[in-house]
Amino acid sequence: MRESEWEKAVRGPLTSAAPGTSALVLVEGEAGTGKTRFVQWLLALSQPGVAARLMVTFEASGAPVVDGPCHPNDNVSVRPAARSGRLSAASLRELAASGGTGSPVLLVVEDVHRADEQAAHVLRTLLADPPAGLRVVMTYRPEELARPGLVLGAPVGYPAELPVIHLRLGPLGAADVRRMAVDALGDDRCSAPFLTRLHERTGGIAQVVTDVLEELRTAAPPPGPRSSGAVGRSRLTARDVDEADVPLRLAESVAGRLAALDEVPRSLVWAAAVLDGTASEDELAAVAGLSTENGRASLVTALCEGVLHELGTDQYGLRSPMEAAAVYRLVPSPVRSELHGRAAEALEARRPAPWARLARHQLATGRTTDWIESVGNAAQEAVAAGDHQLAISLLEDALVHPDVVESDRPRLALILARSATIGLGSGRTVELLRRMVEDRALPETVRGETRLHLGLFLGNQAGRGREGRVELLRSVEELKSCPVLAARAMSALALPYWSSGPLKDNLAWLARAGTTAAESEDAEVRAAVAANRATVLLSIGDPLGWRYLEQLPRDSDDSRVVRHTARGLANAADAAVWLGEYVRARELLSEAPRLAARSGAPYTQRNAHCTSLLLDMLTGRWTGLAGRARALTRDVDAGSAPDGDAALVHARLALAKGEWTDVGSWLSSTDLSGGDGAVPLVAAASGVRIRLALARQDPAAAAREAGEAWARLREKAVWVWAAELAPWAVEATIRAGGLGVARGMADEFAVGIGGKRAPTAVAALTWCRALLAEASGELQAAVEYFQRARTCYSVLPRPYEAALVAEAGGRCALAGGLETAAGIQQLSDAVREFEVLGATWDAARVGAELRAHPGTHRRRPPGRPSYDGRLSPREQEVAQLAGAGLSNREIAATLHLSPRTVEQHVARALRKVGALSRHDLARMARSSESAG
Repeated sequence: MRESEWEKAVRGPLTSAAPGTSALVLVEGEAGTGKTRFVQWLLALSQPGVAARLMVTFEASGAPVVDGPCHPNDNVSVRPAARSGRLSAASLRELAASGGTGSPVLLVVEDVHRADEQAAHVLRTLLADPPAGLRVVMTYRPEELARPGLVLGAPVGYPAELPVIHLRLGPLGAADVRRMAVDALGDDRCSAPFLTRLHERTGGIAQVVTDVLEELRTAAPPPGPRSSGAVGRSRLTARDVDEADVPLRLAESVAGRLAALDEVPRSLVWAAAVLDGTASEDELAAVAGLSTENGRASLVTALCEGVLHELGTDQYGLRSPMEAAAVYRLVPSPVRSELHGRAAEALEARRPAPWARLARHQLATGRTTDWIESVGNAAQEAVAAGDHQLAISLLEDALVHPDVVESDRPRLALILARSATIGLGSGRTVELLRRMVEDRALPETVRGETRLHLGLFLGNQAGRGREGRVELLRSVEELKSCPVLAARAMSALALPYWSSGPLKDNLAWLARAGTTAAESEDAEVRAAVAANRATVLLSIGDPLGWRYLEQLPRDSDDSRVVRHTARGLANAADAAVWLGEYVRARELLSEAPRLAARSGAPYTQRNAHCTSLLLDMLTGRWTGLAGRARALTRDVDAGSAPDGDAALVHARLALAKGEWTDVGSWLSSTDLSGGDGAVPLVAAASGVRIRLALARQDPAAAAREAGEAWARLREKAVWVWAAELAPWAVEATIRAGGLGVARGMADEFAVGIGGKRAPTAVAALTWCRALLAEASGELQAAVEYFQRARTCYSVLPRPYEAALVAEAGGRCALAGGLETAAGIQQLSDAVREFEVLGATWDAARVGAELRAHPGTHRRRPPGRPSYDGRLSPREQEVAQLAGAGLSNREIAATLHLSPRTVEQHVARALRKVGALSRHDLARMARSSESAG
């Protein structure tokens, strides 16, 4: 139950009722469910008209402790000392009357289940005839009531006119646990698998969640202040939750409740802890070694004492896996072994057998052969259900175990390898697969297939393309006797996304894969090669790829075939985004995830989501985009899937907003580096790096990046992927004095995209021609080229780039005095379009350019205008850029001011809005303007 629900529940009786109205709110919750948090929230809640508050708690003996009265505005630290002793109804009435006639008084009684009979009697008497205006809140644990169902030990004769509200605080939902984790650890540290496991293992018990988060926070704090760009550097995984110790508070609570049980009921609870999951009454009795009669009696006792819980029809267990772990540690080792043996027997009798749970008990009792068989069955079952992540987890845990004999490793490793390339893997996947392919005792075909999947995993999920290509090349040699699998490796080597190897090598591998697949009757390998053929052709801008894409089998009953079709469609969507075929990209992104879900291909689903982010960024759909990119990085454990797409989105958005420190942090992602990242992503990232260097007035660094990025593209020779790089590389080269080199770049680009269907590349080439004309002094030609580029980008649509070339065209027109009115209009249009997108830095930069030209704004009256303590337009502009992280020198360059003037504007803005730092300046400036 969240605070908004609490407020809704108590608004009537506690916060909105007339002053003379009495009310009772009973707050029920097991240990750790948040009753104290509710009371703290209630005391902090503004309650109009409440004259005083009384607090009553109870010592272990049941004796009451009274704190108060205090008034709502009193500081807690100066309240009267708490008084311990006996209570009487008269004394409580007297205290209640201290608020004044008719003024409501709040009486909070915490942990009333501890109250001795005298105190309970007093409260029953008080509530049978409550004073006018007395509003009572009582919290209690239902499992610790002396008489179940009777909060005060006996029935209370509540008056008919007394409102009685009953709140039950249960486990938190997944959303509430996520909110707590993000508040405690930060958004970027909380991966989706981590949050899911945190909710599962703690059972959503608020106090347990809090304690586990505190342990994780103190055990592995973030490496100093981080920007949002430091993706995954300290992101927590599901394994972090699994390895977290049982909180001391929970351990002691469990130990206390167990100690209160007699020996026979305690043995039943031990059985439940060993089973670590729901079990029937008969199963619990069998595992505990009890007769049916003793088992039932013990179960009833454990339920009444709140140690065990009913979790479904005839299904019982402890509240959470972490609570089970706390009990498990208290079970003597010899007893534990016996319980595991009986648990294995009980689970073996189930149909279908719960293989994963059964394997744990078999391992605990030394039945290694049976354990390996159950792990394999559990993994195969998970694969059949499309749950490749579960299969990966089970197999990785088994393969690192020392008791796995060498003869069993190949079978388990192959299942792991096949699942890893379909799922998302984990940080251990590469290490385990490498260990297998280095085992010379393995049959060559087994080693070759394992290496094939290792290469695919390295290049895709792990984002380590160069290493992946090396493994794929080796797998081709090892799979000579298995041409079907060799064709899979060849078709993977055909993909030009790999950073190493020129396009001609990729096309040669595609031809070899096609020939091998054509000679095969294997439907899966044919689908794999067909998907990659369409991918390769579309990636290089060959329209023939669309025809091959339509021929991919979508209606096959073979999930393996459909999986490759889904992959082909997702790859085609990605290719379409880089080409500028945005309508087709959206159509493919509607179809590919559906086929991926149907065939059980989570990695392909995630790839489609990544491509959707890029598509929305490029086409100007920026609302909520940064949040979606952050959510995508949370979807997986750190290191199990590349974050390049999300990082590029963040970097480009941050650059447009002037958050330049974050730009560098996001661009540091290994998925955006020249070594291993996908070629088009790396080229686009280089474009952002060049632009950032130019904005920071560092033309040498910009030219250096441009030269290195261009060399990488020349090596790959897929020139349609230069679209996001070329304009910035040409501009940087021109600014460094290399006009001739820049002209050669544009000519090379033009030749490279000749005969290709690549609308974005055509627009980018037109932009390059405009820059070259401007640098050559041919301003009229430059204006015309910029206008053509604007038309190209607007049609795509690419609103951000359309605004950038409008800015450049306007600047050119004004510089040459060619078409002043048209130039001013283009700058005005650019400002408006940047503002619509939320490109704060760009809007400020072009606005400053606009104001520098006479006649672009109305003449103001003489003298300094008065803003009555509010920020002036210029101060507002400076505040936004300073708050985004720009230095005074960078702001000065953006707004065409001197650094000294910027310094004065920042100082005045800080003083006016009351900000203590530049970090808070932008937010407080916006709030100040809204209030004004």
